[in-house]
Amino acid sequence: MRRLVFAIGDIHGRRDLFEAALRAIADYGADEHKTAVFLGDYVDRGPDSAGVVSRLMRLAGPGFICLKGNHEAMMVEALGVERAQRLSFWLSNGGAETLDSYGGATSVPFEQVQWLDRLPLWWADPHRYYVHAGVEPGLAMEHQDDRALLWIRDRFLAAPAEDLPRHIVHGHTPRWAGKPDAALPELLPQRTNLDTGAWMTGVLSVGVFDEALAGGPIEVLSIR
Repeated sequence: MRRLVFAIGDIHGRRDLFEAALRAIADYGADEHKTAVFLGDYVDRGPDSAGVVSRLMRLAGPGFICLKGNHEAMMVEALGVERAQRLSFWLSNGGAETLDSYGGATSVPFEQVQWLDRLPLWWADPHRYYVHAGVEPGLAMEHQDDRALLWIRDRFLAAPAEDLPRHIVHGHTPRWAGKPDAALPELLPQRTNLDTGAWMTGVLSVGVFDEALAGGPIEVLSIR
C-alpha cells in the first residue's frame, strides 16, 4: 500500500473549490493510505471563510493536518485582546470579506478563533517539510522563527537547495518574479509552491506526494 500525502494550497474562502478538492482526494486511488495537509490561509478574500473554517474543524483528526497561515494569524490577532491595533491591518488584507461571511465580528465563534490560534506551523513526512510560507535559509527546522514560517518570501524563494533543510512544500506566494502566472504551481527540485491564488484565479492546487519518494509531487491536481 502506498502512503500518499495530499498538500492543499491556499483556499482563501473558496469553499466550493475546497469541497471539490476533498472529492478529488477521496477519488484518488482506493487502496492508498492518505494524509491531507492543508497549507494555511483558509480565510480572507474569498466569499465563504466561515464555511471553510467550520468544515476544517469537522475534518481535523487522523489523516487531516491543518497548518496555520499568516491570514489565520492576522485574524486571531485582530479579534484578540489587542484588536484595536490589528483590526484595520487585517481588514485591509481580506479580513472584511471574512467578517461578511460570519455576519460581523461579534458573530465569529470564540472556539473557532481559539482553534485557528492553536494550529501547528509545520508538519513533516520522511522526505519533506510542509509549511505555509517557507523557511529561513541556512537554519534547521527546530531553529526556525514563527514569523518566517508564516510570512517569509524573497530570501526563501531565491534560496538554493543546499540552504534548505529538506524539500519544502508551501503556499503563501501566488505570484513573484519566478512564478509570473498565479494560476500555475511552482515545481522546483528544492521546493513546491502550491499557492495558485484560488480566490482570484479559480484554481486550487493539490500536490500528491509519495512518502517513499524524495523530492516534488508525483502529480498536481488542479481543482477548478
